[in-house]
Amino acid sequence: MSKIKKKYSKELKFQAALAMIKGDQTVTTLSQKFSVHPGALHRWKQELLKNGSAIFENKHPSQEACPVIDGLQRKIGELTMEIDFLKKTSSLLT
Repeated sequence: MSKIKKKYSKELKFQAALAMIKGDQTVTTLSQKFSVHPGALHRWKQELLKNGSAIFENKHPSQEACPVIDGLQRKIGELTMEIDFLKKTSSLLT
């Protein structure tokens, strides 16, 4: 018989791991509060402690999209100039 693996949101995992790190409540209490197996709480805590420093990196998702945005803005400028040119030439023909 196979187990059905539950999917938990990253927000829930973060909140649960943070609560584990704080240590204000027992693992059993947190397990009941978040409806999660205690082993999962321990894994999430270890993952947060191991990878938590990554949130302080200077790299932001918006910086990765800049080349794409720059290219699109350049294309919009070209098309705007082309439209203006076509309007001017079509008004000369009529």
